[in-house]
This record gives sequence, C-alpha cells and structure tokens, in this order.
Amino acid sequence: MLRTMGRILAIDYGRKRSGVAVTDPLQIIAGNLATVPTHTLMQFIKDYIAREQVDRIVIGQPSQLNGQPSESMKYITPFVNRLKGELPDMPIVMYDERFTSAIAHQAMIDGGMKKSDRRDKSRVDAIAATIILNDYLQSRMNQPNS
Repeated sequence: MLRTMGRILAIDYGRKRSGVAVTDPLQIIAGNLATVPTHTLMQFIKDYIAREQVDRIVIGQPSQLNGQPSESMKYITPFVNRLKGELPDMPIVMYDERFTSAIAHQAMIDGGMKKSDRRDKSRVDAIAATIILNDYLQSRMNQPNS
C-alpha cells in the first residue's frame, strides 16, 4: 500500500521574478508550475499549500564555482527566514543550484525553442526551478533514508 505523500515545491528565487516547480503527489516527476513576480511569491506559496499537500520546499542555493555563497544569497536568506516564520512546520531545504540557468538555456536550445522565446527570462526561471527539483529528487534517490 502506498503511503500518501505530498508534493515537493521548488523555487528558483530571483529579485524580480521566481520560478516555481512542483512534483507529482508520488514525488517522482518534477514539472514547471509557474513564474511569479517575487513580491507575490510568499502569497503564491501559501495559496498553493492551502490547495495541495506539500511535504517540503526546496529553494535553490546559488554558489560560486569555489563553493562559496553567491552574492544573491543576501536577497534569498531574508526570504527563507520569512518563509520559515510564516510556515514553521514546513521543512525547507536549500539545494545547490549552480549552473541551472545555463542548463535551462541549453535545454531550451535542445528542445528546439526559438531564439525569441529563449530570451523570455520567465521561461528560464521556470525551467531552472524544474532542474533544481529534478536534481534534488535525483540526489534523494542516491541517498538511502532520505
């Protein structure tokens, strides 16, 4: 018998807009959910959690090539702290997002997306969130008891 699981929500946080991805209820497949203006992200998450069972939130943690936190962490950390305050019972996981934007661009090229569509940064954000979530799911499969 399968136990009921909630979805995993992933966020590619940006200063202007943020990509959001989500798994299916069995936490097997990650898909693009939305790109939202960052100033509405908290309410978007709360509204989504009110409609759907969510087990955890994964937030992309940007870092430099040397592994040090990237400059954009100064914008992400306050959001994460606020999210933890607003959703104290929700597990929140930071996950390395190095190269996700580059991988998203390459995925769009490989998928045959027109150059004009690839310039749409909201598409890149949504694809990057999906890549973060896919990578996170893959890492859990490689670690027993996760």
